[in-house]
Amino acid sequence: MATEQLKEALETLKQTGVRITPQRHAILEYLIQSMSHPTADDIYKALEGKFPNMSVATVYNNLRVFRGVGLVKELTYGDNSSRFDYVTTDHYHVICDECGKIVDFHYPGLDEVEALAAHVTGFRISRHRMEIYGVCPECNKGAH
Repeated sequence: MATEQLKEALETLKQTGVRITPQRHAILEYLIQSMSHPTADDIYKALEGKFPNMSVATVYNNLRVFRGVGLVKELTYGDNSSRFDYVTTDHYHVICDECGKIVDFHYPGLDEVEALAAHVTGFRISRHRMEIYGVCPECNKGAH
């Protein structure tokens, strides 16, 4: 699954004229395999051993390129650090109030919300975003 996504992502970059450097390849691969919605810092720390000359700025710049071609979504929530999510199918996020962990939540039935919103308001709807907040199981253990 992840290899197929990586192939498609690299193909998208080629089609948009973006040069595929070893760093870009590694950042993309890390994002696709990561379930944790990493920050640029997380990505940098995970790859600095492989690319000692790479800076956090390089990671940010590449994430900006990926966002520009629609491969990556930047998630900004309460804390000031942006997290990055490889764009797959539409999904929502459940966010822990305690530790900030973000977990993907797939729920297919919300497209009709856009249609209803368009119908009721007359807006031409472009997208929607839903966030669900709570306390994750790890943090919840300590609460009792």
